Amino acid sequence: MPNKTAKSAAKATVAKPAAAKAHPAKAHAAKPAAPKAPVAAAAHAKAPAAAKPAAKPAAAPKVEEKKVVTQRQGFKANEFVVYPAHGVGQILAIEEQEIAGAKLELFVINFIKDKMTLRVPTAKVANVGMRKLSDPALVKKALETLKGRARVKRTMWSRRAQEYEAKINSGDIVAIAEVVRDLYRSESQPEQSYSERQLYEAALDRLSREIAVVQHSTETEAVKEIEAQLAKSPRRNAKAEAAEGEADTDAEGDTDDTDGDDTTVADEAA
Repeated sequence: MPNKTAKSAAKATVAKPAAAKAHPAKAHAAKPAAPKAPVAAAAHAKAPAAAKPAAKPAAAPKVEEKKVVTQRQGFKANEFVVYPAHGVGQILAIEEQEIAGAKLELFVINFIKDKMTLRVPTAKVANVGMRKLSDPALVKKALETLKGRARVKRTMWSRRAQEYEAKINSGDIVAIAEVVRDLYRSESQPEQSYSERQLYEAALDRLSREIAVVQHSTETEAVKEIEAQLAKSPRRNAKAEAAEGEADTDAEGDTDDTDGDDTTVADEAA
């Protein structure tokens, strides 16, 4: 009996290591699966990176805005130009915009004194009459015009006012100088009406601003130069002007515009 007990105990002892060996085998089989978890985690970590390209289309319009154009229709960015309806302005930029589904190139023009910014299609500059600054020779001609005798038509003021406005908005520097010459009044002459004064100041402003930019001077200096030229007019540099004013005006009307009397009669008859 003791021998049988010893044998059964030995068998039990031998079986236990076999069972113990089975567990380590299972442990070794489970270990290779453990590294797969970081791979799955890496796959989840990469998912946000895949979503980034979706944000790129939103940045596409910004690329179009950065498109820089420096010259169109003979005009350059930062150049001073004359826009007939507003006078002298500076081209800040030439930009492209989409309006009603169509792309347009625009001149962005700033009028500093008027505190206004205007956008003009590059294809329409000829239609609106936009031009470059006058050359020094043309500015000299305009200043010479100021020294001439004023030519005032003997027609109704409303008709003359329309003609003056048309000259001011024409953008022609010589025509604007004619308006300044015709509407200028010295201290010895009768005062102007309110509407005359408005037209005179508008013409003087247009003329002085262009002269100042061309000559690289200030507007105040340009105005002084204009007034100096006006003072050289044959009608204004004589002390006897006040005594001869009425006769001089009548003679001037007959000489400068022979159709003036006929026009006045026609207006009165109407």
